[in-house]
Amino acid sequence: MSHTTMTSRRDHRAGRLAMGSRALVPRARAARLHGWLFLSPALAAYGLFVLWPLITSLRYSLYSWDGVTAARWVGLDNYRTVFSDSALLSVLGHAFQLIIYFSLIPVTLGLIVAAVMRRVVVGRLGTVARTVLFLPQVVPLVAAGIAWNWVLSSNGAVNQILSAIGLGGITRAWLGDFTYALPAVGVIGVWVLLGFCTVLLLVGMSKIDPVLYEAAQLDGAGPIKEFLNITLPSLRQEIGVCVTVTVIAALSAFDIVFIATSGGPGDATMVPGLEIYQLAFYNREVGLASALAVVLMLLVLVCVLPIQWFVNRGDVRA
Repeated sequence: MSHTTMTSRRDHRAGRLAMGSRALVPRARAARLHGWLFLSPALAAYGLFVLWPLITSLRYSLYSWDGVTAARWVGLDNYRTVFSDSALLSVLGHAFQLIIYFSLIPVTLGLIVAAVMRRVVVGRLGTVARTVLFLPQVVPLVAAGIAWNWVLSSNGAVNQILSAIGLGGITRAWLGDFTYALPAVGVIGVWVLLGFCTVLLLVGMSKIDPVLYEAAQLDGAGPIKEFLNITLPSLRQEIGVCVTVTVIAALSAFDIVFIATSGGPGDATMVPGLEIYQLAFYNREVGLASALAVVLMLLVLVCVLPIQWFVNRGDVRA
């Protein structure tokens, strides 16, 4: 075969490939267009119900407005008030205290309970246990708040049990006590979120290769070493999801607090979500309420983004 023939065939093949590439370009563009068309309803809903309210809140936060009369431009004065008013700072502090009850305790207990259930509770009993633990996620938070209000009242189940075992001296109206009201709300949060964390972590544990546990047992590792060296590192993603969801729940708490205590006694259980509601609809300080809402959103991002970075960094290294 001559050199000229080989060159012509090579050129012909290259031409066909070029024509095929040019034909693929319109198809790729059409595929991208179809993708955006499918996404457009979700994007429209996101813009209407998330981005637009966010932009509106940012705009309101720069004004002094009672929701009725003409608004007055105040610039960053509302933000200065948020960071200088002791009452509002106390409200933000309550939200961070709730992180201990809504996030740290449920995630820690969830890890322990899930590890025990993986070893001990199997079969139908395991299914029933998971269902019972997850039930608080199904119960509406308003109903949960009402029920726990009864349980923690002066004549509620908690005080009756304490009296029955000889601890009647420490009984009190838990949700009406200035010292114990916020921890009592935290206990409700633990009850609500423990099942979610436990079930999610159990699902994560079910994905771990049993060979790893068998190898650890052959090496003489006990349950604690197995948990620390195999289970815990393998649950990075699940723990990240649990911490993210529970931290957001703590910072944005509203339903349980509103039903159980309405922020009382005094301001002992006032949280940002409830304070925003009262500022906007009771005190008619829409601008200050919007500024507090923006600050709360930024606090959520400050708390959540490092968690996501840590989880994703682990994935990249893996």
